[in-house]
Amino acid sequence: MNKVSLIIFREYLTRVKKKSFIIATFLGPILMGAVMFLPTYFALNTQNNQFFQVIDESGLMGAIFVSDNEVNYEYISTNLDLAKSDLLENDVDGLIYIPEFELNEPKGFTLYGASNQSISTLSSIENTLELHIEFLRLSASGLDKEVIESFEAHIDLNTINLSNSGREQESSSAVATIIGYIASFMIYMFVFIYGAMCMRGVIEEKSSRIVEIVLSSVKPFELMMGKVIGIAMVGLTQFVLWILLTGGISMLISVFMSPEALEMGAANSEMSSEVDMMATALSALRGINMTLVLSAFLFYFIGGYLLYGALFAAIGSASESDADAQQFMLPVTAPLIISIVSLSLVLQDPHGNVSFWMSIIPFTSPIIMMMRIPFGVAPWELILSMLMLILGFLFTLWIAGRIYRVGILMHGTKVNWKILAKWFMTRD
Repeated sequence: MNKVSLIIFREYLTRVKKKSFIIATFLGPILMGAVMFLPTYFALNTQNNQFFQVIDESGLMGAIFVSDNEVNYEYISTNLDLAKSDLLENDVDGLIYIPEFELNEPKGFTLYGASNQSISTLSSIENTLELHIEFLRLSASGLDKEVIESFEAHIDLNTINLSNSGREQESSSAVATIIGYIASFMIYMFVFIYGAMCMRGVIEEKSSRIVEIVLSSVKPFELMMGKVIGIAMVGLTQFVLWILLTGGISMLISVFMSPEALEMGAANSEMSSEVDMMATALSALRGINMTLVLSAFLFYFIGGYLLYGALFAAIGSASESDADAQQFMLPVTAPLIISIVSLSLVLQDPHGNVSFWMSIIPFTSPIIMMMRIPFGVAPWELILSMLMLILGFLFTLWIAGRIYRVGILMHGTKVNWKILAKWFMTRD
């Protein structure tokens, strides 16, 4: 066991001292924080007032475009050609042209501008026009506008989760979905990154013949175990550092994004609906057991990596270059790819039979269970999934060990699946 420990620490220290590891560890949370913080910060603090002119030749649209703190509208009676030429000379973002039209077949509405407008701007203008035309059509049918408006109903459905203790907690499927997707994709990414790292490490040692010297002192299985576990410790270190750094960045962001700042931003830019959505999301986030999510993520990351890492090591032992390893990659990584593709199916019914079985099968459980956990999973299902993942790791470790002990010393052999099966069946 001392020899395995030496290999583990050699792998660990060699990789954590690399500049690429240090840069990725510290730059990752910073970039993630920037992606999360900067859009909201600029939305709250940046006022990008737009100015649109409106020509209504139909005489039916009235003052449907109302100016606010973000967009100013000016109705003009200028000739269209003259207005278009003035558009390029004056500080005008766009010209909305409303021609004479039939209510049953509205056509010819045009937005002129010096550059392309954002999708949100186009949608806002289109919705304003569509809603008013709907009112005009209903009014033409003899219905009063006030009566029409009284028929409108806006429902906000509150979702509350009940516990056996009688405790009620506000929940949000949207928040659970986001957390599930982030956790699942991070598991997928980590398993691929560190699995490939393990495979390339084995290939490099094999092609440089260093492994032949090492195997004079340790058994092949001990070497494989040391390499797989050492790289797992590298991943664990990076994960813990990311959690600590992300927590520090979140605390820093909370200073700038205090409730007072949000209220000021809402007052200045009329973003009350966005602030309400943010408050609802934060309230729903409290209803998710983040301790369980983080603990499960740590377990499934380590378990998933160990399960696939052993297979990646076996592939590396059977290959003398990355190109040689490609023929074995797809069958080994197919369950991971299937898991990612199936996330939308799991999302439709997190507690269905497909979701349950895919979260129990060891080859798909690391990704699928992380999608299910934010929606709530029975304790016995979680325990069963974890036990099956441990058994799955032991199974792949046994298979990989039998291939590794033969393949690591083989050179100049064209390896295929038939030869791998032969190595597996070879007795000690």
